[in-house]
This record gives sequence, C-alpha cells and structure tokens, in this order.
Amino acid sequence: MNLRFMKAGTSDALVLTSLSRQAFNSDVDVGAASSSGPPGYQSVSFHVRMARMNHLFKLVDEKGVILGGAILFRQEDTLNVGRIFVDPQHFRKGYGTLMMREIENLFPDVKALTLDTPVWNTRTNAFYTRLGYSEVKRDTEFVYYTLSEEKKNDETEEENQMLNHRMSRKPGSTLDTFFIKKPAGDKGDFGYEGYHH
Repeated sequence: MNLRFMKAGTSDALVLTSLSRQAFNSDVDVGAASSSGPPGYQSVSFHVRMARMNHLFKLVDEKGVILGGAILFRQEDTLNVGRIFVDPQHFRKGYGTLMMREIENLFPDVKALTLDTPVWNTRTNAFYTRLGYSEVKRDTEFVYYTLSEEKKNDETEEENQMLNHRMSRKPGSTLDTFFIKKPAGDKGDFGYEGYHH
C-alpha cells in the first residue's frame, strides 16, 4: 500500500472536516470532558479557508481515500503544527507518526517545529514525547512542545532506516507529494500508536 502526504485542496474540506470531527470527538476516551476539539475542527468553511491559505494537508491511500489531515503554519524559520488528525478507523496503524515525520521532512529548512496539546490528553502528550519533542511550557490548559533543528537531525539511525524503507518520492514529484511504501506483507501496523491532536 502506498500512502501519500500532500497539500489538500478546497474539494477535500468536507471529508477532512468529517475526519477531524470524528477524531477530536474521540478524545473523550483519553480525558476530554466532552466531545469537542480545537477551533474550527468541525467547520467545513474553516477547512476550506485553511486549504485556500495552503495550510491544509492530507494523507491518502493509493485509491485516493483520505485517512487523515494536518494544519500547518509557517512563520519564517518556525513551523507550527496546528493539528493533525487520523480517521479513528485507522488509529494505531502508525499514520500519525508517519504524518509527523513527513511534516518534518517537508520543511527541512525550518529551525524549529512547535505545537501544543491539551494537558489532559494522555495519548497526544505521550505521542509527542515519543517522537522526540521537548516540553517547553505548560499552563492550566496546554502543554507546549518544540522540536529543534538539532533534535530533527539527531533521529536514530534505526528510525531513519525504517522511514527511508517505507517512504519514496514518486518520480517527478514536488516537495508537496510523498509516497510511503509499506513492506510486502505489512498488514498496516507500523508498531506506533495512531494519533490525533
């Protein structure tokens, strides 16, 4: 199975909104007081606006089925990961990890990646820590993380080999399209938790 991580268009907004709603509403299973999410998470017009501003990305399979999404904001040499989300039907298949690594690879010239996640969300806090993000601040609502250029460059050799084995660029592709190759016989479980923020 080949997976592609790329910029999303306005025509993807309806599907991405539905996946966002499902993913964030499932946070009640990991500490949320109720079904809710970040601003605009269930708004089609919000996702359309993000697509028009080139902030909206999607993860699709070889048939073009959207499996997850991300909203990214670049400001000079810093990239803020506003959110990522995975279709709950595909949790625990490693797609969140793959999207985060693709995000890091799409912007090799940024000096730092930043993001935040709710204090109560045990799933996402463990996820970011496992990926090498460092907590830089905490308040009553959010934990703020960063991945510095040094950390980006210090990924383990084993992880690089695994990711290089599973990812390749389609000939002639640009930086906004990547293909993630799964090893033959792989049933979809990369050994990572599926993630949504």
